[in-house]
Amino acid sequence: MITTRWPKNIRDAKEIQAALSDRVRIIPLKNRPRFIAAVDAAFSGGHVIGAVCVYHYPELTLHEEVYAVTDIYFPYIPGYLSFREGPVIIEALKTLKTDPDIILFDGQGIAHPKGLGIASHIGVILDKTTIGCAKSRLVGEYEEPGTDKGDRSLLKFSGKTIGVVLRTKENVKPVFVSPGHRIDLQSSVDIILQCTGKFRIPDPLRRADRLSKEIKRQCS
Repeated sequence: MITTRWPKNIRDAKEIQAALSDRVRIIPLKNRPRFIAAVDAAFSGGHVIGAVCVYHYPELTLHEEVYAVTDIYFPYIPGYLSFREGPVIIEALKTLKTDPDIILFDGQGIAHPKGLGIASHIGVILDKTTIGCAKSRLVGEYEEPGTDKGDRSLLKFSGKTIGVVLRTKENVKPVFVSPGHRIDLQSSVDIILQCTGKFRIPDPLRRADRLSKEIKRQCS
């Protein structure tokens, strides 16, 4: 695990992104995961809530869920989500009894202007296998995939393939899947499809979203 430094200004954030982006490793997934975690964040006043839900894989049965609440340390700036949500997500992950093999993020992996979306950023800090599964594109160009579940097209940026535009449910908007750290693109897509049931968003991420919102209501 890398010693974490959370900046409060954009200049320092840019320096950290540049340093950490060189540490991202896109490599084949070596072992079949047993536990997959999903994380999400919600905001309430001056606080941010980080929720983590851990599932048995591939059964997708809920195993453990935790949350943490911290102050907001960084402003909302597109491309710098990890500095706003990262601290509370790491705090929540630290309280888990289970050590997940893979962590899913509602955000980008390497499909990011600097190659360091929140999934890659937190993956490098924790040295964990991570995947980004975002609802919208941050960077890159693509062709619209087919309308059936599993249809996909490549997301490309500056001449490189940085992700996949994946249809997870028939005739609904696709999601944007990119490897975060210690996993490759094909394995990332396979895991996301395996974690997706009858809804557009993978089940573990949907659960983490609900948990973060439940805690937000309690905090309000």
